[in-house]
Amino acid sequence: MSQNGTAGQSPMSLQSGPWAGSCPARRVDRGPWSRNPARAYNLGMTVSLRSYDPHDFAALHRLDQACFPVGISYSKITLHYFLTISSADCIVAADDKRIAGFILTEENPPLAHVITLDVAEAYRGQGVGSALLVESERNLGLRGVRSILLETAVENEAAVAFWKKHGYRIEAVLKRYYLSRLDAYEMGKRLLAPPPITP
Repeated sequence: MSQNGTAGQSPMSLQSGPWAGSCPARRVDRGPWSRNPARAYNLGMTVSLRSYDPHDFAALHRLDQACFPVGISYSKITLHYFLTISSADCIVAADDKRIAGFILTEENPPLAHVITLDVAEAYRGQGVGSALLVESERNLGLRGVRSILLETAVENEAAVAFWKKHGYRIEAVLKRYYLSRLDAYEMGKRLLAPPPITP
């Protein structure tokens, strides 16, 4: 299943052109994280990563509506579906008062798919998207995932650059993937097996 509930829609909220006003590209910086300090990003504020809680739903839906244009953003029914299927995993970045971003994936090891990655405007450019992706990849790898796929608009240079920076490669061009008129790249990444646990 593709992003935003129907085939032909994408997970990435880094947009330009018809995606303008959505989530821009993020820069990776170094600094303290309140969780996973070994993989640190400078968020410029106190933000931590945690698992999705059902109480987050309304805030996640509002964020997705803000990050994606009409026709691509999730309906409440579709977002709820993706969050509650047994194969879903959602990581939330939050400070004390609000949600900064989230990543939602589905998995069927050894394969996984990024459904969406959204970052609130006030937190963009601070490494939130990168931190969410790194943590998600780590969790997926520990559960046996070895390949991750996603889709992003061909003309969305910021999104393509973001994914490439994190090791994703273009696998195919999907014609008229968004709104039956915008082409998308299918992008993928192979994960290395985690090192064996020594006693």
